[in-house]
Amino acid sequence: MDKPIENFWQIRLADVKTALQANNFEVFLAEKKEDALKIVLGDLIPQLKPKTVSWGGSMTFTGSGLYKKLKDKADVEVWDTFDNKISDDEKNQRRRQALHSDLFITGTNAITEAGQLVNLDMIGNRIAALTFGPKWVIIMIGRNKIVPDLEEAMFRVKNYVAPANSMRLDKKTPCVKTSYCEECKSLDRICNTWTITEKSFPKGRVKIVLINEDLGL
Repeated sequence: MDKPIENFWQIRLADVKTALQANNFEVFLAEKKEDALKIVLGDLIPQLKPKTVSWGGSMTFTGSGLYKKLKDKADVEVWDTFDNKISDDEKNQRRRQALHSDLFITGTNAITEAGQLVNLDMIGNRIAALTFGPKWVIIMIGRNKIVPDLEEAMFRVKNYVAPANSMRLDKKTPCVKTSYCEECKSLDRICNTWTITEKSFPKGRVKIVLINEDLGL
């Protein structure tokens, strides 16, 4: 067979798309992050016509270039929760404000083959918006986030995503030194609130862009 790796991922992503659609998510497939950017900017945002847009922590979102594009978009009001020029209090105020946005954009820590989204947050603003608040949510997901089931999803988050993110954010937690979860009591702990999103409610509220690349953590 020619291009077995490409064939593998095309089949795998198509299966995950089917599972997600059965769970009432609206799903789009993108070969590259550049294609994902076009889907969001060229298709979804014109279709949804949001007046206000905000986001939660996601390396896939920023890595796609969408963050920079939206900051410069003149026809929407942007509530930038990543702005390092403002105080922590102002950032938290914007995070609360983001729950009232028309459109919220983020990523996910893991996605199961059954079409479930699994996330673990420090503050909880990202998963709060996913669960309730914004009118629509767009989630950008690299293929590396796919796992067989919930057990594997939680293992991935606790023993890869959380330690790697703690290192990236220079947190003072044991996992920064050991590279795996120590179930710590550190004040810098980023593992505080779990969510498992089984289905989108209402149907189609959560839009998912599956990307055929390894992106984010």
